[in-house]
Amino acid sequence: MKKLMNSILIAILFSISAVFGQGRTINGVVTDVTDGSRLPGVTISIKGTNVGTVTDLNGFYSIAISGRNPVLVFSFIGMETVEIQPGKEDRIDVSMMPNIAALEEVVVLGYGSSRRWRNANKTGAVHHYHAPPVFVDQEFDYNSMDTESYAAVKETGFRNVAKDPLSTFSIDVDNAAYSNVRRFINQGQLPPADAVRIEEMLNYFSYNYAEPRGRHPFAVHTELSQCPWNANSQLLHVGLKARELDKSELPPSNLVFLIDVSGSMRPDNRLPLVKTALVMLLDELRPSDKVSIVVYAGRTDLVLESTPVSEKHKILSAIAGLHASGGTAGGQALRMAYDVAERNFLKDGNNRIIMCTDGDFNVGESSLDAMEKLVSDRRRKGVYITVLGFGMGNFKDDRLEIIANKGNGNYGYIDNIQEARKLLVTEFAGTMYTLANDVKLQIEFNPARVKAYRLIGYENRRLNPEDFNNDAKDAGEMGAGHTVTALYEIIPAGSDAVFPGSIDPLKYQDNTPSVRPDRNAELLTIKARYKEGVGEKSVMFDQQVQGRPIPLARASEDFRFAAAVAEFGLLLLDSPYKGDASYENVLKLAVDAKGVDHEGYRAEFINLVRTAQNLQKLSMQR
Repeated sequence: MKKLMNSILIAILFSISAVFGQGRTINGVVTDVTDGSRLPGVTISIKGTNVGTVTDLNGFYSIAISGRNPVLVFSFIGMETVEIQPGKEDRIDVSMMPNIAALEEVVVLGYGSSRRWRNANKTGAVHHYHAPPVFVDQEFDYNSMDTESYAAVKETGFRNVAKDPLSTFSIDVDNAAYSNVRRFINQGQLPPADAVRIEEMLNYFSYNYAEPRGRHPFAVHTELSQCPWNANSQLLHVGLKARELDKSELPPSNLVFLIDVSGSMRPDNRLPLVKTALVMLLDELRPSDKVSIVVYAGRTDLVLESTPVSEKHKILSAIAGLHASGGTAGGQALRMAYDVAERNFLKDGNNRIIMCTDGDFNVGESSLDAMEKLVSDRRRKGVYITVLGFGMGNFKDDRLEIIANKGNGNYGYIDNIQEARKLLVTEFAGTMYTLANDVKLQIEFNPARVKAYRLIGYENRRLNPEDFNNDAKDAGEMGAGHTVTALYEIIPAGSDAVFPGSIDPLKYQDNTPSVRPDRNAELLTIKARYKEGVGEKSVMFDQQVQGRPIPLARASEDFRFAAAVAEFGLLLLDSPYKGDASYENVLKLAVDAKGVDHEGYRAEFINLVRTAQNLQKLSMQR
């Protein structure tokens, strides 16, 4: 009887094996058929199942299959989906064709725009911008357009040094505004004014500042020259450079990928692009670094417990299995991500949430006040946040900026694979590792040299003078190798120029200048304050700036290129302070100062300015 049962069991196992086949592993490389380049971030799934993986940075994949006649599905942004039923071979290389129809849909765009304004809650006005949808040779209905929202930007005017000699602000290493502005212009329309934050445009680019030599984690550099858009003004360039770190010097990482998988993330430039970006990031991490994944739509789920990168196949499989549907419970998701990060907290390590979303929170806690309080309360426990924005049409820039600013974080906008590479590969250390916390600058202008000044940009980073010495006041973080750039337009002492925002002489005050102009006096003193690690006590250092302005033609390439970027921002804003700014002048400055441009970002800027110039001409003809 026992022999008979064993025979039956063997027969059953043989039948199952015959029906479903034995498990095996298929691997290979996925390339673009047009040029043979390898494609990172391609999703490979077994049709009809939740099993899948994603190609790595070199386009390589590996996936375990079993069952009878499984079908592998290869899908990627802008490419035709490929389905393959494996034969006996264990290596399958795949070439993917561009999806011409999908690509054509994003080539021709409308130039019109409309805006609807509303007052937000006490956090300030939020401007809702109605962006025209993508179309090909067809009419479109403005009443059916999705909305994008941006915090209102109100430019700060000139300050009279005799009355207000101190300029205090928090540094800002975010660069989301530049890539978002680029997205608008490349789609054939000028951006709404509130999407233009000049400091983020300036800080999108790297500058050749010298690294610190002393004990402080960053160095401060200055340069003074003529102002390109105002002959009566000078331009002060302030540059900070953080210490570079080799990857071997970086602390271990405890990362939580917080991924929006709601229905609004379904398009190719959202969740599929998120997957590609995270694959790129994984290839920069070390085997001992750990990753958790929290996803959110109508509900929040922990889909991957903290897993070492040495088990990359588990992480890739979890990423590949993500699909978009449902509402967006942002507040609940942030809470869970912080809980997971704190549960796996690494002392002296890099504990960070990487949030990927279009910011369209519509379920549960979603107000700006609630988000600000949540991240402000949790940042004190030593968990940082990197916010990566995706998508268009319903992009909620105001919410993402708040989360990054108040949560000890940085903020980028990813509109294509190249931008993902810039943020997560080229600038990996700066994006992921913080060297200095709560970095503040305070500049005291000498009335013997300066009559009035205006900080260009940084509107939402201004601080009161007393905030500089207040260690409880939150400020910006600076990552390894980061550069920070700020520009001041200066009206020199003794100038007869009447600057915008100036007032008539006061009747009951002494209007006689207490300091006579002196071209040989110090120009200003810069004070910098920062915190090391998660300490509560700040460190301060200062330096004096002397010297006279040099002619613009002799200014450094970094000075002239930054001036071109700022002038471009003034034009996009149609700023009352733009003076004699022009697209022609921006182009001349930028072309002459392009310098060594290994990554091509400055060349791309020049082309962007030319496109914006053409769009401006078209808008004036309508």
